[in-house]
Amino acid sequence: MTSPERGEWPASDRGYRRSEVSALLGHGDAIWERATRDVLRWRVKTASGFAVDSTGPVSQGDHVIVTARVLTVTVVEPVEVVEVVKESDRVGFAYRTLPGHPVSGEEAFIVHRRGDEVRLTVRSLTRPAPQQPWRALYPLLLIAQRIARRRYLRSLR
Repeated sequence: MTSPERGEWPASDRGYRRSEVSALLGHGDAIWERATRDVLRWRVKTASGFAVDSTGPVSQGDHVIVTARVLTVTVVEPVEVVEVVKESDRVGFAYRTLPGHPVSGEEAFIVHRRGDEVRLTVRSLTRPAPQQPWRALYPLLLIAQRIARRRYLRSLR
C-alpha cells in the first residue's frame, strides 16, 4: 500500500489518511552507507524514542513488537514487515499494523538518493483501529503521529 519500491507513490485506498514527508539527510556515499544500514535496523523508530524487539536487520515477514512509552503509559504496537527494498538508489521497508496496534494501516521508511543527495521519506496510511480504547482515541493518535513523523525525519541525521 505504501509502495516503498516506487519513487512516485500512486493513489491508494481512500479509506486511509495518507501522509508522505521527506527530509534531506546529507550528501555523499558516507551518508548513504550509514543511512541505508540504519534504516534496515529500525533506527528510524529507535532513535525516535520507540523500543523494537528485533535485533537484526528487517526481513519481509518479520513480526515485531514496537513499544512506545508516554509518561506512565506503555503502548504496544505489533507489526509485520510486508516489504523490504534494497536497490542501488533506494533502500527501506514497509510494515503493516497487526491486531492490537493503536491504529490500522501501513508505514514505510525509505532512504533514497539522487546524485549525491540522500533523503529519508516516510509514508503512512492510517485509519482508526477497530478495537477500543484506540478507536475512541484516534484523534489524539493523529497528533501523536505528527510528532513521531518529525522525530522520524531527524532520526537518521
